[in-house]
Amino acid sequence: MWEADDLTPFDEGFSAGYGGVGVVGEEAARPLSPELTEDDLGLDRSLRPRLLDDYLGQSRVKENLRVLIEAARQRKDTLDHLLFSGPPGLGKTTLAGVVANELGASFRATSGPAIERAGDLAAILTNLESGDVLFIDEIHRLNRAVEEVLYPAMEDFVLDIVIGKGPSARSLRLDIPHFTLIGATTRTGLLTGPLRDRFGIAFRLDYYGFEELCAIVRRSASILGVDIDTLGA
Repeated sequence: MWEADDLTPFDEGFSAGYGGVGVVGEEAARPLSPELTEDDLGLDRSLRPRLLDDYLGQSRVKENLRVLIEAARQRKDTLDHLLFSGPPGLGKTTLAGVVANELGASFRATSGPAIERAGDLAAILTNLESGDVLFIDEIHRLNRAVEEVLYPAMEDFVLDIVIGKGPSARSLRLDIPHFTLIGATTRTGLLTGPLRDRFGIAFRLDYYGFEELCAIVRRSASILGVDIDTLGA
């Protein structure tokens, strides 16, 4: 439960965007800058798969997701909350975006370290629209006070707040739109039991095999218009 006084404006990091623009001085971007340029961001977006058919690898996870997504469509209801776990670099964020696209839903992304206070999470939840997919990366890094706000939101789609302080304080319960939470973690063992139990389905992503990595390289080369053979991939 959080207090209304803790409410903060929408966190700047609460978006599906990435990075910034590297510049030299105050004007041009450096060709060798470690910062992402607008061209880099556009290239990254063009290479990211948008649908399950475009997402290569993780066959077992994809087939299960197809069934779950189709069931949610037929029920005309939101998809149950999902937890993706596995080592870094396996495509958990990308897969979360694919799920949102398959559902025809808006994709909102943030991370555990970015949600410092219960009020930060409350601001995010109250700005969701019905059917939205909320993605929290590194969800194992949420602090306990933030988790307490998340529990009723995941279970009953409500937000419990406290107005005032001391003897005159009173509790108020607000309804929030139904949404799907997708959490991603590289450290499943650091998740608290109550949080882990509130995810309806959990998937562990596996390392990619040689053939899958080759297929990913060939797909990217095709999008970029680069000729490549199997040995090159």
